[in-house]
Amino acid sequence: MIITTEEDQIRLGNIADTEYEIYALLKQRYSPRIFREEKLKSGHIRQLFEAARWAASSFNRQPWRFIYAEKGSEAYDKMVDCLSDFNKSWAVNAPFLLLTAYKEKTEDGKENFHALHDLGLSLGNMTTQAQYLDIALHHMAGIDWEKAQKVFNVPEGYHISTAIAIGYYGGNMEDLSEDLQESELAERTRMPQKDFAFKGEWKH
Repeated sequence: MIITTEEDQIRLGNIADTEYEIYALLKQRYSPRIFREEKLKSGHIRQLFEAARWAASSFNRQPWRFIYAEKGSEAYDKMVDCLSDFNKSWAVNAPFLLLTAYKEKTEDGKENFHALHDLGLSLGNMTTQAQYLDIALHHMAGIDWEKAQKVFNVPEGYHISTAIAIGYYGGNMEDLSEDLQESELAERTRMPQKDFAFKGEWKH
């Protein structure tokens, strides 16, 4: 009989139940709120940023920017302080925090309408590379971006967008409140394709 750990059971339970077969790393990816108590290897950090570096972007402008910090540093504590109260309650479990930002203007001073799209592409690359390395990313919208802009001296023309908690998969469920433990074990759901992919014309 094969005995699996609680971590194995959580990982297996979070594999996406897709309607159609997709790349295995995409099926395995999920956003935990617990992580192993282990620093990210420096080589792995560089691989994550290299994956982001090679993302597609409009006119190859590469408008993404990142600020990162390791747990135990002053910068890490400052990042936590910029998070929403809800995210503060669990993000401190992550050994590595990341702020994402984008450049608002093009080189000729016009609004870069596609900058957020390009930032998203870079983070998609990073997320898939992370999954390959057994690293989990939990993207967070709950951040006081105006405060983060001031705290981290973000220059004019750049805009903080999100924060990301990063660490190797694993960790102790007991580090979470009962509500968050339930959320961690809840069934993953997605809207069906028919609700977002329309052939020929927009369907309501």
